[in-house]
Amino acid sequence: MQTFTANQAKTQFGQFLDTAQREPVQVMKHDRVVGVMVSVKDYEAMRLFYADRLGHRLQQSAALAEAAGLTEQKLNDLLSGSD
Repeated sequence: MQTFTANQAKTQFGQFLDTAQREPVQVMKHDRVVGVMVSVKDYEAMRLFYADRLGHRLQQSAALAEAAGLTEQKLNDLLSGSD
């Protein structure tokens, strides 16, 4: 992964963007990483990956809740404060 300082990213913005199309680029400011620039293709792939991961986690949670006897009616009662 290449690294640009914030100043380099600003003054060499065209090169910075071109590099980010090929690989992620770290941006450093005051000797610490403050961001990472990735291509749209990589960003979309990461977004889809995490959305899919969240969907699987929600399905697992729903299955565990159902196995523990939590029905939709019981959930609605809990959320509404009904006894």
